[in-house]
Amino acid sequence: MTFTMMAAAVTAFDPEAATQAYLATLKGAARAKSDAYFEGGYWLILWGALVAIVSELVQLHFGLARRWRDWAERIAPRWLAPALFTVPYIIVGTLIVLPWTIYTGFIREKQYGLMNQSFGDWLIDQGKNLGIGIIFSTIIFTIVLAVIRKSPKRWWLWGALTMTVISAFGAMVVPVFITPMFNTYTEMKPGPVRDRIVAMARANNVPAEHIYVFDASKQTKKISANVSGLGPTIRISLNDNLLTRTTPAETAAVMGHELGHYVLGHIGKSIVAFFVIFLVVFYLAYLAVPAIIRRYSVKWGVRDVSDPAAIPIFFIVSAIIGVFLTPVTNTLIRLQESQADAFGLNTAREPDGFAKVALALSEYRKIEPGPVEEFVFFDHPSGKTRIGMAMAWKAAHLGEVEAKVK
Repeated sequence: MTFTMMAAAVTAFDPEAATQAYLATLKGAARAKSDAYFEGGYWLILWGALVAIVSELVQLHFGLARRWRDWAERIAPRWLAPALFTVPYIIVGTLIVLPWTIYTGFIREKQYGLMNQSFGDWLIDQGKNLGIGIIFSTIIFTIVLAVIRKSPKRWWLWGALTMTVISAFGAMVVPVFITPMFNTYTEMKPGPVRDRIVAMARANNVPAEHIYVFDASKQTKKISANVSGLGPTIRISLNDNLLTRTTPAETAAVMGHELGHYVLGHIGKSIVAFFVIFLVVFYLAYLAVPAIIRRYSVKWGVRDVSDPAAIPIFFIVSAIIGVFLTPVTNTLIRLQESQADAFGLNTAREPDGFAKVALALSEYRKIEPGPVEEFVFFDHPSGKTRIGMAMAWKAAHLGEVEAKVK
């Protein structure tokens, strides 16, 4: 291609028109289904919070939290009582919200054609989640209530710091010890796709000795990949749906994005950002929880903020705060995802592959929301935003893209 022909091609390419052409391929029943699934999720945020609040109120109103506390303190020292309290508290709470969990986690996913599991297999995974939740909650409740007892005036600060440390620890251990409980991870088979992922990783100093494929197709039709872990547990993983449902160019686009999270230090930055969020939540709880206890202590049998029976009150306050923080947390995540998108385009250099993946993600993510809608409810850039970025990148590198095609 001569310089004159390349210049003409650059002039002829309109990124906005190319974006609209991609968006036009998702239409009719497919777009209506995508929009309905994602828009329904807006209400799930509110209803999920209300269901959680009702669950906590049931345990308080009927004296269950008090009974779990009294039982735990009869057979264990005070510092260990929160750990024992956790077991019946989590189990009963899980049973109270089980109908809601079945609807949102299984029935709704089946209705929209995203669920591959049988109900029995799904229930087994929920049982695993329950066991893991009890173990982690035991650790968290024991430590946080000990912090409250040790620092009655500054527990909001130390509590936020404690949760940040626990979150960092979780980010380190989950890829190695938790996710393999739900899926089988195997080394990716040698071949051109793996070679390209390794090349991109090594070019950006990302550890690439091991690249894992996990069998998410037994559970869902969704495509995904990640660079997970912290420090020595960092690993590159992609699900089998990504390999079977996308082309090599699309897979490279996705993995370029995921490598961006590692190179840009997003895990560490997220830990710092969520420390600030924990700080806000704990400080508001510091103001609200004691006031609630003063009003309902006799009715609910809750003594003070360090009482294990106060844990449901903490969760009620956190659920309310969480609803209002939804745009904040979504924006923090969405900004990082956008940065990873830009990195992935520069790394994989597959703008059309990236655009096609954005279309594939529209199975469960509305592709063209309004600006306010995207700001409030999207924790990733919308399909329209992503395709627009890809086409703008293509316009800026059209000579390279055309030469690659030739």
